[in-house]
Amino acid sequence: VQLQASGGGLVQAGGSLRLSCAVSGDTFSRYNMAWFRQAPVKEREFVAAISWNGRSTKYVDSVKGRFAISRDNAKNMVWLQMNSLKPEDTAVYYCAASDIPLPGLTTTPRNYHYWGQGTQVTVSS
Repeated sequence: VQLQASGGGLVQAGGSLRLSCAVSGDTFSRYNMAWFRQAPVKEREFVAAISWNGRSTKYVDSVKGRFAISRDNAKNMVWLQMNSLKPEDTAVYYCAASDIPLPGLTTTPRNYHYWGQGTQVTVSS
């Protein structure tokens, strides 16, 4: 399966961005999807995840109430709507797919076997 992330850019603090991830090569609805981010000299961090049917979501505490993950299985797309952006949200954002049958949504990068190339998000103060 191939993932293509897009939608990053430069935005002022308080602004919004919508990241997109297009998935191809397999049955999209098999996969739980997630967004991770990695800032310079930091480890990759879980941001949000959504179940294969869209009924369950999970967020890191720092983005709750500001970010929203969604998907459309008919379009093979997953999105991350980011509002009220802060400078500390600056990072490269990656979409990822997991077909591991775990109970609940996993936040561990090693449980996601498929990754997009990343898109840069820069929030200026």
